Amino acid sequence: MIRAAFIFVLAILPASIMAQDFRALARIEPTESHVRDRGSGVEIDLGLSQAVPYRVRLFDDPPRLTVDFREVSWSGLPQDFDGADRVLAVHTGAARDTAGWSRLVLALDGPYLVDRAGMQTDPETGAAQVTIRLEPTNPASFAVIAEPAPARRILADPLSDTPGPIIVALDPGHGGVDPGAEAGDVRESDLMLGFALELAERLRRTGLIDVVMTRQSDVFVSLPQRITIARAAQADIFISLHADALSEGRAAGATVYTLADTAVDAATASLTERFDRDDMIQGTDLAQADDVVAAVLMDLNRQSTVARSGAAADAIVAAFEASGVALHRQPRLHAGFTVLTAADIPSLLVEIGFLSDPDDLARIQDPEARAIMQNAMAEAILAWAEADAAAAPLRLQ
Repeated sequence: MIRAAFIFVLAILPASIMAQDFRALARIEPTESHVRDRGSGVEIDLGLSQAVPYRVRLFDDPPRLTVDFREVSWSGLPQDFDGADRVLAVHTGAARDTAGWSRLVLALDGPYLVDRAGMQTDPETGAAQVTIRLEPTNPASFAVIAEPAPARRILADPLSDTPGPIIVALDPGHGGVDPGAEAGDVRESDLMLGFALELAERLRRTGLIDVVMTRQSDVFVSLPQRITIARAAQADIFISLHADALSEGRAAGATVYTLADTAVDAATASLTERFDRDDMIQGTDLAQADDVVAAVLMDLNRQSTVARSGAAADAIVAAFEASGVALHRQPRLHAGFTVLTAADIPSLLVEIGFLSDPDDLARIQDPEARAIMQNAMAEAILAWAEADAAAAPLRLQ
């Protein structure tokens, strides 16, 4: 039996519709587009401004459906497009492995087979409606029809001639037995988890970014394990999210940290000491390992990782400023946080504000203020990734 299979559809159209220029981008009709649970399966409906060829494929590990079109602008996809509990995530963007095609990817909660896939077209307007119905199946049947997962390509890898999605490791600070900073009954660990989940969704909606989370619930994850998670996912950038509090003095506004051998001021030194002490909650003393990593980073200081981290931090600060996000009086700082010590991954620590400042706390709890900050971070990451990829050949010289 054929293991790799796909459905390729070129709609049988009236002559008036066939005369259309298929090179033009089809637009999404928002009111006609949705994903819903239907019976025991899933139904996908996409309204298009014109009929275009499309193909449907299933992939394994993890199970997902991809639908490629030639070509579609995803800008009209409604925010509530995914209304199915059985669809874990939706990604859109260009099909990186096939020029001139657009891709829709649905992450599924288990194995499914395509029960039907079809396109209906309006003979007068040329508008089209694509309907795909998935029905659950057993893993053995799914393994026969689904394609194996393709090898992931990394955008920042200068040797990759076919760039893949940008992979962002998001690290919600603290968690579990370590609540982080507290302001009344508000815990930093809870706020950062919520912020990170929102940011992950915003990044995925770009269609160009995949996200890995170091934690997705209120659990403790050691600092080196957070780096290990990012490295295992082959992340292009690691971003740790915090909203600390200072017991002495006052600090307010967003700050972006990159690695330094020593803290640049007393407040940074205090935060660094606290972050590293938190990692010993589970009885893991990292002092010796940190000495080794620090020595390696000293050797790498003139090479790419530190410079790439700085460029990413600068891009985020610039995007924050352009979006009107409240910034610390020194928004770009350096510290010796353990989560910044990955020698092979550009790494940042973003303090989105301070719980000890009432105005910052109010902004962090305001959905609109968070959305502004998250949009700015998404734009900054995309801009940095594009510049970083362009500079990759120079790093080989």
